[in-house]
Amino acid sequence: MTDPRTEQIAANLADVRDRIDKAARSAGRDPATLTLVGVTKTFPVQDARRLYELGVTDLAEARDQEARVKARELTGPRWHFVGRLQRNKAGSVASYAALVHTVDRTELVRALANGVRRAGRDRLDVLLQVSLDGDPERGGALPVDVPALADDAAATGVLRPAGVMAIAPIDFDPDEAFGALAAVAADLRAGHPDASLISAGMSGDLEAAVRNGATHLRIGTALLGGRPPVAG
Repeated sequence: MTDPRTEQIAANLADVRDRIDKAARSAGRDPATLTLVGVTKTFPVQDARRLYELGVTDLAEARDQEARVKARELTGPRWHFVGRLQRNKAGSVASYAALVHTVDRTELVRALANGVRRAGRDRLDVLLQVSLDGDPERGGALPVDVPALADDAAATGVLRPAGVMAIAPIDFDPDEAFGALAAVAADLRAGHPDASLISAGMSGDLEAAVRNGATHLRIGTALLGGRPPVAG
């Protein structure tokens, strides 16, 4: 017998997949080319397991303290790191993440590369987080600095610049924001042709992200509901 929480999440997932399918087809894109990343931050590992068992194979966390525990307890999914990353946590994140979305400065590149080597891994894929409004509190590199940051990552030999990521600022039109991100992504591909990923779009603006070329959609609330308070 399916428990009520699983039924709730399954219904939410069906709604989200329907939204993605409609957005993709409206944009003339194949829905199969889009990756749904279930963001489970502040939710228990049981909810992460429910999503995985329902077919969401890419899951994300935003705090290392929470992420490393879930990654240890639930080894099937590809774990993404989507939060602002402190340099002293980079080594831990490098040991379990399949994709880090929030690389925005050279010192973080160095710390992640050192963590990859210590963990005995061959490579870690990273996305360069782009600041679309220049607000340092939100994180992200300025668009003009992204190509050099990608060069720094590639030069480590163990980090692969796989694309870009951004969060649409609250006071921006999502289409305007994600259109600007698409332009940064195109510039990046001129120097790094394999940097094809665009992480953009959350529960409230995924349609705009799909219209503007997003490949990875970071969805939390629409799947799991309002977030429980963060402990501590």
